[in-house]
Amino acid sequence: MQETSLTPSAAKPSRLGWFDDVLLLGIMAVLAGCGLIYEYLLSHYAGRILGALEAAIYTMIGLMIVSMGLGAFAARKIRDAFTGFVILELTVALCGSLAILITAAVIGFGQQLPLMIANTLGLPPDQLPEGGMIGSLQKLSEYLPYVWGVLLGLMIGMEIPLIARVRQSLSDEHLLHNAGTIYGADYIGAGIGAAIWVGFMLAIDIQLAAALTASFNLLAGFVFIWRFWPKIRRPKLLLTGHFIVTGILLVLAIHGPRWEQEFNNLLYKDKVVYAKATRFQQLTFTERLRGNGLPPVYALYINGRLQFSSIDEHIYHAFLVHPTLAASARHNKVLIIGGGDGLGLKQVLRWEPEQVTLLDLDVGLVQLFKSPDTNMPERLSRAMLTLNGNALNDPRVTVINDDAFNGVDKLIATGVKYDAIIVDLPDPSHPDLNKLYSDYFYRKLKELMSSDGALTVQSTSPYHAPKAFISVAKTLALAGFDVKQYHHNVPSFGEWGWSIATAGGLDAQHRLAKLTELPIKDDWLTLGLVDGAFEFPANFYQDAAKIKPNELGSLQLYHYHLQDWSENQGLNLF
Repeated sequence: MQETSLTPSAAKPSRLGWFDDVLLLGIMAVLAGCGLIYEYLLSHYAGRILGALEAAIYTMIGLMIVSMGLGAFAARKIRDAFTGFVILELTVALCGSLAILITAAVIGFGQQLPLMIANTLGLPPDQLPEGGMIGSLQKLSEYLPYVWGVLLGLMIGMEIPLIARVRQSLSDEHLLHNAGTIYGADYIGAGIGAAIWVGFMLAIDIQLAAALTASFNLLAGFVFIWRFWPKIRRPKLLLTGHFIVTGILLVLAIHGPRWEQEFNNLLYKDKVVYAKATRFQQLTFTERLRGNGLPPVYALYINGRLQFSSIDEHIYHAFLVHPTLAASARHNKVLIIGGGDGLGLKQVLRWEPEQVTLLDLDVGLVQLFKSPDTNMPERLSRAMLTLNGNALNDPRVTVINDDAFNGVDKLIATGVKYDAIIVDLPDPSHPDLNKLYSDYFYRKLKELMSSDGALTVQSTSPYHAPKAFISVAKTLALAGFDVKQYHHNVPSFGEWGWSIATAGGLDAQHRLAKLTELPIKDDWLTLGLVDGAFEFPANFYQDAAKIKPNELGSLQLYHYHLQDWSENQGLNLF
């Protein structure tokens, strides 16, 4: 015979007061916002710290959505909705607050493990045990954010069914519209969560954001215990658990960001001396001491990818800037798109232009190289201002912080024409950047350029990504430019390439061939190096006819870039 005693969740329904109804729907809205923020947090961590592609970020969100669906089914196994909900929020708060920190610790330890073994066994640096099981463990550790995503997704998916059962157990009159009302609160809450993420949490440390988000899950548990105390099993024990986790969250909010950064620092071979999260990206500066009176080597990593190294950045920027300006008829007005560190700008100013406009999205990055933070080590501040020659504070320079795709439209509206345009953007390693390498964008730039000027685009590695490299040239040609390509070795990155374009008259290569010497003196670049940079292996362009230009919306270049780097086992350095 079936047991007749009622559990708290099976008690006879009573009329649900408006206060309890508003409270439950408010909790649901808050939790929906938290759930969405957890998706963004884990995706953001994969993108910023692990250097994951945009596709990996979408994978995270997809995994969590599927897991939420499975969690909704699993919620049927929870017999007591009141007690189950309180335990669920306690668990979500604990997992959500610790996910980033534990992931950083595991990945950081995995990167340091070969060095620890080598030091223990006295192995030389070129014999680090990085293959086999250790290599597999390192690779598997990078999937840990997705494990957390699935786990949190399962638990978040249980929240709506449990709230629905609580409302039903309190009042029969909500049975008819229960699902619609709760899902309405869920959608509104998710929208608010997205706004909070974009407007506030993007600008703070990711571990602090995780702790703050988890505190709302914990608050939901506290409110539930307070309001439905008689219907919850062992409420005193659960209340104690909530107070313990509150203490953990306070510790994580205060010390977690520092701990997380220290774990992230283990990913870099050189010592991390400064790190900063801007609204758009994670900036990490490293230092390598060389001794013997030699200056330290400083490097900047953006989202885990090397942006420049002080030991050879002058090579990259010399090849980016000087052929462009040497091929231009005049140098009075110059436009730089990207290059917020001011290193390319420093080279441009050597040509004594009247005006330089620098268009870069990240105001945080530009400000850091214009006026370093007071908490940045003084030696690093001096080194950065020396590297860029304090170029961002030059009175001839106008900095515009805007998305390049829209920012050039505003420049076109002013009717301005530039004698030279330098495009120093990151590689098209995800779809958002792909449009900045499209035929439509290059047509915009053509409107901004003087008819006898020149334009140069950094074009990834012709060695590691030949199809992507050639596609950039074909896209510029589709936009109406006469295009030539050149390349040179930059030790920190390997073989790197650029595309130089003109809108009329002779192409850039023939213009440069007429020079007897470079108009400016450079410690590295010579006219002979420039002329030789246009030479490629005999078979380099043999399949060029099969390579397509990157038309707006096609994502053609993005796919070429992804395929090339994957096939050549390269790294996304830019």
